[in-house]
Amino acid sequence: MRYLVTAAVLMISSIASCLASANAHPLDPLTWQEHWVTLEVLRDAGHVDQSTSFSQVRLEQPAKDKVWKWKPGEQTNRSAFVVIRNQTGSYETIVDLTRKKLRSIKPIENAHTMWVAQDFGAGIAAAMGHPEFIDAMKKRGIEDFTFLNCITIPPGYFGTEKEAGKRIGHLRCNIPNGVHNTWPRQIEGLTVVVDVDSGEVLEVIDEGASKLHDTTADFDLDSVGPLREVPGPILISQPDGPGFKVEGHQISWQNWNFHVRVDQRTGPNISVVRYTDQGEDRPIMYQAYLSEIFVPYMDPGFAWHARNFIDAGEFSGMGIFKSLLRGQDCPDYALYTHSLNIESNGRPTTVNDSLCIFERDQGDPAWRHVENNNTASRPKRDLVVRSAAVIGNYDYLFDWVFRQDGSMEASVGATGIVEVKMSPQKNAYTVAKDSQGSAAADAYGRFIDPHVIGVNHDHYFSFRVDLDVDGPKNNFILDKLEQQRLKGDRRKSIWVKKSTALTSEATAKLNINLQKPALWRGFSDRRKNHVGYPTSYQLKPGRNALTLLSEDDYPRRRAGFINHHLWITPYDRNERYAAGEFPTLSEPGQGLPEFTSDNGSIKETDIVLWHTIGMHHMVRAEDWPVMPVMWHSFELRPFDFFNGNPAINLPPDR
Repeated sequence: MRYLVTAAVLMISSIASCLASANAHPLDPLTWQEHWVTLEVLRDAGHVDQSTSFSQVRLEQPAKDKVWKWKPGEQTNRSAFVVIRNQTGSYETIVDLTRKKLRSIKPIENAHTMWVAQDFGAGIAAAMGHPEFIDAMKKRGIEDFTFLNCITIPPGYFGTEKEAGKRIGHLRCNIPNGVHNTWPRQIEGLTVVVDVDSGEVLEVIDEGASKLHDTTADFDLDSVGPLREVPGPILISQPDGPGFKVEGHQISWQNWNFHVRVDQRTGPNISVVRYTDQGEDRPIMYQAYLSEIFVPYMDPGFAWHARNFIDAGEFSGMGIFKSLLRGQDCPDYALYTHSLNIESNGRPTTVNDSLCIFERDQGDPAWRHVENNNTASRPKRDLVVRSAAVIGNYDYLFDWVFRQDGSMEASVGATGIVEVKMSPQKNAYTVAKDSQGSAAADAYGRFIDPHVIGVNHDHYFSFRVDLDVDGPKNNFILDKLEQQRLKGDRRKSIWVKKSTALTSEATAKLNINLQKPALWRGFSDRRKNHVGYPTSYQLKPGRNALTLLSEDDYPRRRAGFINHHLWITPYDRNERYAAGEFPTLSEPGQGLPEFTSDNGSIKETDIVLWHTIGMHHMVRAEDWPVMPVMWHSFELRPFDFFNGNPAINLPPDR
């Protein structure tokens, strides 16, 4: 696909810096200079030296009511939230950037901070010289470690005495000789358990030697064979420039107004969302963002049982959100902007093209109708805010889509490389149970290449959605659709709506049930539409899944947010992440189970919706060597918020 991009459109790229440099709004991200002020204040206060590692440096958000009341030109105090780790322990700190002073510092107790660069390399040197590791490698025919590539990852938590009080890592290796895609070069069945703090090898677990095979699964242009021909270009032109406006980090488009900030842990934060309705700016949502990702694998072997990753909270110390590829991940005519991340030593680093913003016309109508031979149709256009995360083998695309009918959609596209297990068996034809009756080689996945098994796994994405429908005080209503039996000889049944206002956190733990359909709506307690109904927004789920892990399984208990598709809590600025602030090697019960343990009231208050998208992934041959993008989404849909169709006045021309 190719695009015709005019000179006016190309100018969009030249203004991309305005998104990353203007610092007028209280929710704007930290600038490069503010990062350095933060480091210097901590150094001068005696809390940073060359051994200190940083897992978070981000904006400390001001009070929500002050953000809503802020007017352009007003000055606001700026602060940075920082998580550091050194030889004396781990600490949460807040630096007052306006006064250039340390505001607070407190130790982090009974928790582990995110995995940073040093952690990924922990124990490698010790493993290379460990006799059990050397012997296990010899059994696999490997004696030369020159090109050995190893990485140490957090294994979660399983309640054993060995884990108590230690920063444990599991080291695994591959040999990348001569290939781009190293996943078929994994050294299977060998795990080195290390103490990350000391670098000591605690245990070497060898589940049985399996030699390396020569299966190659590269996906670069030189490896995929002749490229197919695309039958002609698709031309997209915006001769008058984009249909949206950017002022600093604020975007206005088609009656929408909102703020966007890229956070190193959660990616795009969409904030202070308003819709201009007949000249009135009406608040809809204070903030929405990806809160957490959980990916558990379904193989019980030692080398696999610990692969239950709480991705955003465990790994984003180095930033999981990466650069987009111009013209490939987004259209050529998109506006691209950069963001700042941190290295493990605290220094800021630029992530170029971390966000793209573009209008999209897919050729669909916004609405249409034929009445008495009078045909009417209106073309639809969307605004898309897109980012991409890379976490080990997986890539994810995240879209926030704004529509002309007042609805919003959050979409997740999973792609990248599925995590694979090496097998001594070549394929499904050669698999058979051995004489002891053990499970077949592909019992926990499927062959996708000779000697390569794609392991079964799940993906869960939790989104935190702080609705403020016509103001911060909202209620939540559950519209159950129930069968009503009828008397008489004609219809025997219909369905009717039975609405219940949920008043507590315990009653607001909800799951999708196709046999018991229901609508989920947050509604205003102070405003009604022109026919007398409270204004509301509906959270409309897309396709989804529920966990099949048992209730006593540690991975499920650590990622307790997956127990329900929807949780509702009263607003608390300190309740930010579905699996808790520090999910690395975490014990069970943190995050949403803890937030809701007091069964707080959600009646006529500022409520937050936490929605989880789940998917079971049984890997297929077509997912290899790179998985086609698989999309899941949910919608935030106006429900009696307007007095009619807000897209009724769209013009008939594109």
